[in-house]
Amino acid sequence: METQTNKELKDILNGENVHFNLSVAKLVEIAVLRKRSELTSTGAVTAKTGKYTGRSPKDKFIVDEPSVHDKIEWGSVNQPISEEKFDKLYQDVINYLDEKELIVFDGFAGADKRYRLPIRVVNEFAWHNLFVHQLFIRPTEEELKTHEAQFTVISAPTFEANPEIHGTNSETFIIVNFAKKVVLIGGTRYAGEMKKSIFSVMNYLLPQQNVLSMHCSANMGKDGDVALFFGLSGTGKTTLSADPDRKLIGDDEHGWSDDGVFNIEGGCYAKCINLSAEKEPEIFNAIRFGSVLENVVIDERTHVADYDDNSLTENTRAAYPLHYIPNALIPSVAGHPNVVIFLTADAFGVLPPIAKLTKEQAMFHFLSGYTSKLAGTERGVTEPEATFSTCFGAPFLPLPPRVYAEMLGEKIDKHNAQVYLVNTGWSGGPYGVGKRMNLPYTRAMITAALNHELDKEEFTAHPVFGVLMPKNCPGVPSEILNPRNTWADKNAYDAQATKLASLFVKNFETFSDIPESIKQAAPKAE
Repeated sequence: METQTNKELKDILNGENVHFNLSVAKLVEIAVLRKRSELTSTGAVTAKTGKYTGRSPKDKFIVDEPSVHDKIEWGSVNQPISEEKFDKLYQDVINYLDEKELIVFDGFAGADKRYRLPIRVVNEFAWHNLFVHQLFIRPTEEELKTHEAQFTVISAPTFEANPEIHGTNSETFIIVNFAKKVVLIGGTRYAGEMKKSIFSVMNYLLPQQNVLSMHCSANMGKDGDVALFFGLSGTGKTTLSADPDRKLIGDDEHGWSDDGVFNIEGGCYAKCINLSAEKEPEIFNAIRFGSVLENVVIDERTHVADYDDNSLTENTRAAYPLHYIPNALIPSVAGHPNVVIFLTADAFGVLPPIAKLTKEQAMFHFLSGYTSKLAGTERGVTEPEATFSTCFGAPFLPLPPRVYAEMLGEKIDKHNAQVYLVNTGWSGGPYGVGKRMNLPYTRAMITAALNHELDKEEFTAHPVFGVLMPKNCPGVPSEILNPRNTWADKNAYDAQATKLASLFVKNFETFSDIPESIKQAAPKAE
């Protein structure tokens, strides 16, 4: 039986146990004193997230109310929940938090001031608040004086929902209410839910302002030339965009307006399994005081992080502010991209290490959003599995996929951007037989694309996928550029290519209202 009276968020935020916009040092101090986190030998905060070591997509909802009902692409990604169920859960969370010591961050999503969203994040955990402080855009003292949040994230990780009462699927919930401008999160300690929920909000708001929101990293060359890197987790977005010879605009979320590209965030959220100073020095050196590690095991005596230890999860993460990368572009606003790169980690060993795409092929591969799961990383996965995530970000797209795809096509056309497909996965055979693509080779191919050196090369069409493979590339052995050449058994390669092509075709059948020219860009599965 409920004994508490209903509370309003503004009431509990007026309480004595609420702290606003604390410094990094104070947040680190509180996080360690509360014993929810520890310090590593480099001064970073590390925390364990318990049961949930990644996002919980089956527990993500959007409140189905009149203002969004006809706009949302409802389904397994955007699950509806009623206003009544949300209101009940919201009130129970507020009543629960009334007894807690809370920490509040005020900041922004969107580096371009014309499109930025003022946000407020209310946290139960200090390390969560440190996370959002580093991941979102931090206001100046002057901006804080006039800051008025247009969206509020309320995170209550120790509150567990009752599915029978609250209409959720489990004790965990991530719910966006566009009418009330609130994101409600509970039952999970995984900090990435806060970051991605605001990204989902921006993916709803920005296209309605004629701005394409994108799940991609971005960087800029010495001459102001901009490149985008699309790709799902594990394909190399963060690693390949952190280039010492180029300015980093951002590693994960961007908007593309009529004036150019801007970062939605103020920090980076890098996977750090097997991280090393030799291979990824920019990321390795960014993990210092003020950074947040999730599920990274540390030595009990020395507190040195063991980035090779996956005993808690493969999805170990590091969050740090953008300015921890030496060559970051701040503010993170740049011109129009002239090169767009789609990254895929093809564990089938079929796709070329780099290939040039026509506009129609670009739209096909953008809508497909392909990468692959590896054998052994999930229970029951015994061989490579194709994974398709629309627009390389399906879990975060509230609007129909064609909205984002059409906007990308228009911008590629208008700004004459060249699109490449880059395979950071396997060569010489599938996972378990072939080898992972050599990272220095991948970097050399991307450099050649960005510097327009590939424009001078001769290309040949892949017999199944139709994409154009360069015959030569500076700094890369020419024999690996055609993947069929790297397989000992050419017939086995042909069979594998046909198998993967059929998976692409089957996935594309789920789309409707797609122009015939894009359908014709599909691989040949016969």
